[in-house]
Amino acid sequence: MNISKFDNKGTVYAKARPGYPAALFSYLQENGTLRKDAVVADVGSGTGIFTTQISAFAKNVFAVEPNEDMRRQAELQYAKLPGVVSIDGTAEQTSLPEASADLITAAQAFHWFDRTAFQTECRRLLKPHGKVLLVWNDRDTSSELIRDNFEINRRFCPSFKGSSNGIDFSPESFSDFFLGAFETPTFENNLSYDLEAFLSRNLSSSYAPREGDPNYEPYCHAIKELFLRYQKDGIVQCPYITRCYLGAV
Repeated sequence: MNISKFDNKGTVYAKARPGYPAALFSYLQENGTLRKDAVVADVGSGTGIFTTQISAFAKNVFAVEPNEDMRRQAELQYAKLPGVVSIDGTAEQTSLPEASADLITAAQAFHWFDRTAFQTECRRLLKPHGKVLLVWNDRDTSSELIRDNFEINRRFCPSFKGSSNGIDFSPESFSDFFLGAFETPTFENNLSYDLEAFLSRNLSSSYAPREGDPNYEPYCHAIKELFLRYQKDGIVQCPYITRCYLGAV
């Protein structure tokens, strides 16, 4: 897992990244995946957005995050959540005990992992009948705003590969990770941004230029112009699709 891509992005990430829809957690409860007595390992937990949400439905959550800046931001939230434990670890070596988790989650993170090594670690961590949940908030490219946003990213961000580092979201692309059949529910997660939040959301991405980068000011200017082109009453509407993959490994 590459831990340096989000260096010095913890504050803007915590401020700008969206949460996950309530319908997802209802789904997990209704199908028996998420119970009040469940122990969850949230791997690649970042600034704790998903960790904080899922902690309301589980007994304990171990938040595993290797990036110090991101983890420090998360721990500000965890101080209010007695069931959450912050862990300095990677997806491939979490340091958690064997057979300690009922559910392993990776929200907005799996595309950074070594897939084979993470699969091995999941098998070590999971209790019998445990499952893995992979989650992404994916920007809906049927939207003209999103397509124009991506074009700006291509112009100013050399490492931009598409949504979530260009991962293939087709179910077939996950068949080597899951054991047998797995579930692929999706949920609407449409978001509204004012100018500051829209700019922060774009700057929170791993590929976005940082202050001091020659592309930083031109990128910010282009994003602000994009906002002004699409805003209505000071707000832009950004359609997201929460994509989920749930099964045994």
